[in-house]
Order: sequence, then C-alpha cells, then structure tokens
Amino acid sequence: MKIALIHDWLTGMRGGERALLAFCELFPDADLYTLVQVPGATDPIIEKRRVRTSLIQYLPFPARLYRHYLPLFPIAVEQFDLDRYDLVLSTSHCVAKSVVVPGHTRHICYCLTPMRYAWDQFDAYFGPDRVGPFRSRLMRPIMAAMARWDRATAGRVHRYLAISQYVARRIALYYNRESTIVFPPVDTTFYTTGEATVGDYFLVVSALVPYKRVELAIAAARRAGVRLRIGGDGPERPRLEAMADDGVTFLGSATNEEIRTLYRSAIATILPGEEDFGIVPVESQACGRPVVAPGCGGILDTVIHDETGVLVDNMSDVSLAEGLRRAAARSWDSARIRANAERFSRDRFAREIMTIIDETMASPARPRC
Repeated sequence: MKIALIHDWLTGMRGGERALLAFCELFPDADLYTLVQVPGATDPIIEKRRVRTSLIQYLPFPARLYRHYLPLFPIAVEQFDLDRYDLVLSTSHCVAKSVVVPGHTRHICYCLTPMRYAWDQFDAYFGPDRVGPFRSRLMRPIMAAMARWDRATAGRVHRYLAISQYVARRIALYYNRESTIVFPPVDTTFYTTGEATVGDYFLVVSALVPYKRVELAIAAARRAGVRLRIGGDGPERPRLEAMADDGVTFLGSATNEEIRTLYRSAIATILPGEEDFGIVPVESQACGRPVVAPGCGGILDTVIHDETGVLVDNMSDVSLAEGLRRAAARSWDSARIRANAERFSRDRFAREIMTIIDETMASPARPRC
C-alpha cells in the first residue's frame, strides 16, 4: 500500500509534529509532504525523510515569514500530486486536510483542530492589540475567505479523527462532519515518576505565544504568592518578562530530560489557556504530578478533577490563583496520577490508528467531492 503523509509545515517540534512523528514511525516508507520545512527544526526521524515541499518553500525567507504567506496556502496545498497513493494521512491544523486526492484514494485526516484563526480565535492572532489596527482590518476579510474555503473543502476527507472531544465538536460545528476520537500519543515510557523530591515551585511548559495565555499563570502566581518557573521560548517572552516579578523564572528552551526533571519536582504544572488537547498536562501526570487548569477544552479529557489535578471555573487569574492554593495545600497520589496518564501511551495510539486504517481501507472508496 502506497501512503503519503501530509503536514501543514515543519518549523518546530510541537504537539502536531509529535503526532506526525508517530505516523513516520508507523509508516517508515511513506512519502512526506509539507508547505514549508526548516531543516533541523524537527525530530531526526522526520528529518531523514525526503520531504516534498510546496511553492511556499521558494518564496523569500520562508523559515521566518511563512505565516505571512497564509493567503497562498490554499493554492499551495492543492498543487501536491497525490495520484499514485492508496492512502493519504494528513495531520492538520491549517490546510493539510484540504489536499486533493483521486477517487480511488482514501484520505484520513488526524485533525488537530479546524483552523483557529479563521474561525473563532481571530482576535488572539490578528486582533488590533496583536498586529495593529491596519493589519487587523486587512486580515479580517482574508480570514473570512479562508474560513469559507476551509468549510468548502471539508468533504475532501474520507474520515476525520479528532484529538479530543473538544475538537470533535469543532469538526461537527465547522465542517458538519462526524469524527472518531483518537487521543495523541504521549511518551509515557520517558516521562515517569522517578525519585525527585517535590520542590517549592509551580511550572509552565509552553511556547511563549499569545494563545497560550502564559500571562494568566504569571498573574495567578503573583496573586497566590507562589514561585513559578516557565520552560519554553517564543515571541511573547519580552512582554511576559516585563510583567513578571522576582518569583518568576524564565528558563528558555530546555531539553526533554530537563523538562522531565522540572515536572517531577513541581508542586503542579499549570495550563493557563484553553487547549485542543494539551500534551504537557499528560506528560506532567506521567511524572506523577498534578495539573492546575481552567476546566475547558481538551483538558476535560486528560485531567480528573481532585484526583489528578484541579480544574478551576474560568480562565482568570483569580480562579487560577485559587487553584494553585488548593493544589499546594493537599497531598497527591502520584501512582493514581501516573495511571491516568498511561491511557495516552504511544502503543495505544498505534493500535487505534492501525485499526482505523484497516476499517477505512476495507470500505468503499467513494470520493466525497
């Protein structure tokens, strides 16, 4: 069976790239297509592939400016020639799900989320306070057109897989399609409890970008009077450092081993924003440490309130601070927390994906549009 893997872009190693990595391990001979690739930015297993890129790769400074070419993404992704493949597996949070496949080819989309900035999170990415009033006004009709195209091409997928119940509801709302939930793979063999002693700090592990809402964690830590360590980097770091006090330590980019040590010694890991799934909370639980987060989005699939973490009522620094106090004031059963994380193992992911592929390939290849 000839398989093609489609991914939006390869510019870093985030949650979507971890799912792609799992597909690369499952299908070592599959061809890989992406809009743009930054060499050295992802896992060596991905880097070893012969990657076929789009016209975006040949525009000026693609590694730095690829997001500026967003209006060209629909044209670029539709140019991939997929006629020789029996199965297309896309990992999509932008346009990968909209590749054009021939009638005999099954297309399974592992949907990380429908395009956030085109649907319900425009202001978080392109609001006046983010990009300025002029650019915000310019981007609004462009994103509206992207949303129309996104909906119009939803039928190009034979079967949707959602990473959480939250994403499944978004797929139903924006694409009018049913989906099967397959939770992302988490390396629960690497992230383990260890022998570390719990320290005196809370932890955030995150890219420092607007929608992660790291400023809420900083404000909540100040309000609760607790220490906070932040692992990760990104364009928001100068702004976040300016608002932080002496109780906040910015660690920058860290290795997986360093992050694991931080998890093991934290009072709890904070997830301040709404996530489609959230790998970090599961990694923290795999290390035996609880999570404090607003009770919305993908966290409802991964954290059990008052057993493996504290879910607060709303996304505010006041609620989050109360959650931090509650987490610090009680003891936690690390074995129970670890057991919850084991539901999201890589082996489980592989089994579920292979079952779905077998089912899909056995069904009639009826093109949806």
